[in-house]
Amino acid sequence: MCAAREGRCGRRQRALLCCVLVAAWEAARGQLRYSVPEELPKGSFVGDVAKDLALELAALGARGARVVSQGRTQYFALHASSGHLVTAERIDREQLCRLLEKCVLRCELIVEGEMKVYAIEVEITDINDNAPTFKELQVEERMNELTAPGTRFPLSKAHDPDVGVNSLQSYALSGDEHFSLSVQAGADGEKRPELVLAKALDREEAAFHELLLRASDGGDPARTGTARIRVAVLDANDNAPAFSQAVYTVRVPEDVPVGSTLLTITATDPDDGTNADVKYSVKVATEMASKHFNLVAETGAIKVARNLDFEEEDSYEFEVQARDAGELFDTAKVSISVTDVNDNAPEISVRSALSEISEDAAPGTVVALLHVQDRDSGANGEVRCSLGEGVPFRLERALDDYYSVVTARELDRERASEYNVTVRAADGGSPALRSGAVLALRVLDVNDNAPVFAEARYSARLPENNAEGALVLTVRAWDADWGQNARVRYRLREGRLRGAPLSSYVSVQAETGALYALRSFDYEEVREVELWVRAEDGGAPPLSSNVSVRLLIADENDNAPQVLYPPAAPGPGPGSGAGVGAWGSASGAWSWAGVELAPRSAEPGALVAKVVAVDADAGQNAWLSYELAKATEPGLFRVGLHSGEVRTARSPLARDAARHSLVVVVKDRGRPALSATATLTVVLAESVAELLSELGSAAAPAEPAGSLTRWLVLAVAAVSCLFLAFLLLLLALRLRRWRRSRLPPPPSAGAALRGVPASHFVGIDGVRAFLRSYSHDVSLTADSRKSQLRCAGGSCCDTLPARPPPDEAAPLRGEDAAAHRAAEPDGLPVSAATAAAPGFLPPFSLLARLSLSLFSLFPITFPLSSLCIRTDVCCSRLSFTVLFLSLLDGISHWVPRPPIFSCVQVIIM
Repeated sequence: MCAAREGRCGRRQRALLCCVLVAAWEAARGQLRYSVPEELPKGSFVGDVAKDLALELAALGARGARVVSQGRTQYFALHASSGHLVTAERIDREQLCRLLEKCVLRCELIVEGEMKVYAIEVEITDINDNAPTFKELQVEERMNELTAPGTRFPLSKAHDPDVGVNSLQSYALSGDEHFSLSVQAGADGEKRPELVLAKALDREEAAFHELLLRASDGGDPARTGTARIRVAVLDANDNAPAFSQAVYTVRVPEDVPVGSTLLTITATDPDDGTNADVKYSVKVATEMASKHFNLVAETGAIKVARNLDFEEEDSYEFEVQARDAGELFDTAKVSISVTDVNDNAPEISVRSALSEISEDAAPGTVVALLHVQDRDSGANGEVRCSLGEGVPFRLERALDDYYSVVTARELDRERASEYNVTVRAADGGSPALRSGAVLALRVLDVNDNAPVFAEARYSARLPENNAEGALVLTVRAWDADWGQNARVRYRLREGRLRGAPLSSYVSVQAETGALYALRSFDYEEVREVELWVRAEDGGAPPLSSNVSVRLLIADENDNAPQVLYPPAAPGPGPGSGAGVGAWGSASGAWSWAGVELAPRSAEPGALVAKVVAVDADAGQNAWLSYELAKATEPGLFRVGLHSGEVRTARSPLARDAARHSLVVVVKDRGRPALSATATLTVVLAESVAELLSELGSAAAPAEPAGSLTRWLVLAVAAVSCLFLAFLLLLLALRLRRWRRSRLPPPPSAGAALRGVPASHFVGIDGVRAFLRSYSHDVSLTADSRKSQLRCAGGSCCDTLPARPPPDEAAPLRGEDAAAHRAAEPDGLPVSAATAAAPGFLPPFSLLARLSLSLFSLFPITFPLSSLCIRTDVCCSRLSFTVLFLSLLDGISHWVPRPPIFSCVQVIIM
């Protein structure tokens, strides 16, 4: 006995070693096999998956490993902490693997982090947990008393769900000596009990026989089941029914309707009467066959009782019996085969799937793991999978029934921010059945798009004198990205304007892109501003783009015309001792005044004077017009509308006053128009003496002359000598200029004036005249402390815009000063000015200074005490002669005229 036990222990160890080696081999192939007995409690150990697959326990928990079983019930689970495969439910082998000799459950281990799947097979071994049972515990058999000994009567088989040695092993009969038990082994190895009549029956001796049939299995300890058999002895009936065939076979589709007749079995009995009435019954049938088929006892028709399903059972076999009234019978076998019909659509199960993916994911990234199966068989169970069109994904087979959905190319969130990927499965049936599953996948944004401005270049006009903080324009940029990557902020690019940072002129609002002016612009200083605005998104790293913005300053009529001639003269102010004469202003403010001489013999249209004015604005704001606002004699003079020339409208008459005051208004064309006034005093006189006499008549009475006659004579003599010296110097200068004109001009002679802007010239009757002039004002008083000589600064005059745009070229043509002087008439008025080079001071201005300085030495009040004498740079010899004669004529009004005065006048004339 000890040797037998040692032999059994050795066999168990070898079997365990074989199981371990098989598990190791299957693990190396990516498939695990385990074996456990049935009826283990929940949570029982099955196998160490982590060890067999060489997986780390930390990776199992982090990567989301789980066990998936086919079907609704999950029989196994995975302990992530230990890596052990355990039972999740109590497993009953007889319930799961009915009629199967080997019971194997399959499941899959899915590691979601690695997108891997491992197949696991668990064999469920049988234990002796079921005793043999009979379908009928009370069996009644009817036997004719004429039944011959040795007749066999089939009995109901006992059923034991266990397999192997735990299944049904033997039958035993007890209770009566007339009967014995015979056990027959069928072709399929089943043991079929038969009741054998051992001795002839005698109804008169015993009408009933009670028997006990016991069925035993091979378990340790063995289990048994019993059935009681009652045998009734009948009267003699010597013919039994007979079936037309021993085996009835039929093939039916699984979609046959319920109630349909599959076949009809027939048996005949040669007896007559009630002994020939045959009844049909099912003698031996499985539980599934009894549920799905009905046998009509009278007709022998076999009908469908429930819907057939090829996937549950594909064949049924049972025995039928035909029995007559005399209880004679015959048996036959019925075999029903169920053919498959394409009645199951493919099933798609999403085992693992991503809900979102970055748009920069590499091609081949797994986004979902699918399991596809079809319960049909043959061509009806062959499944073809495909994806919808127009999606950047493809299917790859991962295992037998597993597919992976992977990216086929790079994703672009700006084209599609989310995908609904439709997976379609179709079987090979006719017609094919289809099913589908939808995977929702959202694409995460990556900062791969720079902001784009709505316009390639921005331009705006801003009127000058704008308010500080005024809105100029708004730039807009859009970013095709999403979220923080699409948030655009604006800022100015560094730059300088007129030596100051550009940010001190304009600013841009970072969120809206609104461009504001930080200071008031002046068109006369800044005509346009070029700047760059940068748009930058909120990505990491950020992307940016630039756009050019051109800001044009629009001119406003904010500058009144400025009168260059007649010159400005300040009114009397506090502490001023100067009187207000024809050149002053009685209002106390600046005004424009001048004295002009017009001969009484002037013809209509004769030029008397010219009012010259400029406007610092541009465009029509700088277009000037002249009009005569006020005159002593309204019809005597007129003013050119655009030229500003004062001309006689008619010939002066004898009744006309000798002194006329003209007020000329200069207006621009702005809205509203701005204006300035110029006051001219025109004296009608034939000679300078009459001019001075007229002017002197309005002056205050002079102080009486004293004994200063000899001093005056000496002064006049000195002035005469200086004048003669001036004549000689002037003659020398004329000869020198004539000699230079005979020589060829140097190459750069014409370029000397090329840099002078064209705006320093103005057209007068088609002749371009240079308007830059220099003037000297001399004031004489009896008090030497108040006599002064003032040199006014040069002023640039022009009737067009004073500051032309920088892009307008203004080259000066090669006209020399001599040609200009040759074009001027000899009979110009006293105040007419001609062009001269800047900085040239004629000698006669020095003579005038010396003469006036001598006169200021004497405390005598002259009639010229408030006279302001204007001598221009390029005044002609006639202008100086008239000026000097005026001085002599004024002196002769207050002192006795010596003979030398007349001589000097005759010489000069």
